[in-house]
Order: sequence, then structure tokens, then C-alpha cells
Amino acid sequence: MSNTQFAEPLPSDMISVWKQVFERQKAFGEHAFDQLDDEQFFAVLSPGLNSCAVIANHLAGNMLSRWTDFLTTDGEKPSRDRDHEFDPPTEHSGGERARIMERWNAGWGRLFDALDGLTRADLSKIVTIRSVPHPVHAAVARQLDHYSFHIGQINIIARQLVGTDRWVWFTLPPGATKAFNEKLMGGGSDSADQHA
Repeated sequence: MSNTQFAEPLPSDMISVWKQVFERQKAFGEHAFDQLDDEQFFAVLSPGLNSCAVIANHLAGNMLSRWTDFLTTDGEKPSRDRDHEFDPPTEHSGGERARIMERWNAGWGRLFDALDGLTRADLSKIVTIRSVPHPVHAAVARQLDHYSFHIGQINIIARQLVGTDRWVWFTLPPGATKAFNEKLMGGGSDSADQHA
């Protein structure tokens, strides 16, 4: 694969910023999973939608494909069966849930290992996804976009299953923004107004 140099240097902290965002997305997803019992984990809210189990399995499959030999092989591995990732599990048990979560953790592990192996010199290299060339920074941005979309789905599904009255918020709960902003930006109304 060929390398391309960009006119402007990429930020020196880009890899660490990526890791922080991916770590937050992983934690956001797991915060939702932790609030679900096994029945809810496999529940489908409406025909045509996916369960949290299916989305977790799909994300794991994507990660294992995209991040294995990230710099040297196409991100869509011949061994991947993407369509099968969306098949509803035939078994709705704690054991099946554990198997999916083991795969989930393996996918995230592969992602973080790949990021840990990157250097600044790698950021302008070209990788392919389904034979389409992507600069490394664009390939990573593509995965951030994809994963955050699905993590959002997981949280919406989980919140509906758990119920708003029992849901534990990962981010600020409704109605808590003003107090949080005042604490963060200095209690005075003038200070809050300046940051609106």
C-alpha cells in the first residue's frame, strides 16, 4: 500500500484522543448492558429492529475485521460474515450473553491494540476497506462514526426496556445541565451567560 503525505501535519495527540473517545463509547455501551437482565438483552422492541445482543455481536464482528492487521490488510476480512452478525440468537441465555460479551471484549481489545501500535508516521498511510483507499485518520473517523451510531441505538433500546424511572444515566440526567454548567464554569450567572 502506498503512503500519502498531507500538506498540514496531523495533531500529535490524535491517537490518544481517538483512544479516549473509543473508551468512552465502550463504557457507554457497557453502562447500558449492565442495566439489562438477560431477557432484556435479547429483547426486540419491534419487528425489523435489532436487540442489544445483535448490535453488540455486529460491533464485535466489525472490530475484529477492521482492526486485525489494520495497516496491512483490507478492513473487510474474507472470513467475516457480516450478514450472519444480524441473525437473532437462537438461545436467549446467560451463557449466550456471556459468549457475545466475550466477543465484544475481544473486538475492543483488537481495536485498542491496533491504536497502541500506531505511530504518528502511520497517520498518513493508506489502508483499504472493501478495496476503497482511506488515509488512516479517515478510516479511524469512519469507525468512530459507525460505533457511536450503534452505541446510541443500544442506549435508546436499553432505556426503553429499563424504563425512564429506573434508568441510571451515563451522561447528565434531564434537568441537571444548568447546575452542572454552573459548577464547571463558575457559579455566577454572568459566567454561565458568557459560555452559552
